[in-house]
Amino acid sequence: MTIDDSQQPAPRRGKVLEALARAERKVFTRPAPKSANAQVKFLLTRMKGSARSLAERVGTSTRTIERYRAGKLKKPQKRLQAALVEATESEWQPQVRAQARERAATSSGMMVEVTAYFGFTCTGSSDDGRERSITTAISPTYAKQILELQEAGATEEDLHPIVAEAITESYFTEWGTRAAGLRADFTHVSQIDFRF
Repeated sequence: MTIDDSQQPAPRRGKVLEALARAERKVFTRPAPKSANAQVKFLLTRMKGSARSLAERVGTSTRTIERYRAGKLKKPQKRLQAALVEATESEWQPQVRAQARERAATSSGMMVEVTAYFGFTCTGSSDDGRERSITTAISPTYAKQILELQEAGATEEDLHPIVAEAITESYFTEWGTRAAGLRADFTHVSQIDFRF
């Protein structure tokens, strides 16, 4: 391990934010660059050639970025490799991602598959919470709210209530046709996936 590769820990996202990022990656029409050298070259084009900006973004030194660009370094440490993959995939095919997000927010909505602990409150009764595995559609209205919050830099805690509300609408109240006034909250997310 070089000193340059150990400067900062890789950023961690919550499960909902990571699931949204995975959903975007699934719409790519071409695979993103895989090698560190190709990733660095691609990211440098997105950052107008600024090795310093890229180094700050992935948490390493400018010298390390230059060495990957020149092909002198080939295999990054795990932390740097994860940061390069994350940065590359977040910049890859922005128009394809934008089109998928627009479709989800205006016409098709999203699908969510989640295993989490759901608790309920309803006028006149209550139901003890328990872990459930649910697969359901999310309306374009909620998809738009979720995607806008994600784009605005929302935290995991900011997203949980809106995702729970979307699941309540489609799964528990069946689009408002039953269980009026029901509110579901979810915690302890074991697994979650979205599909645009």
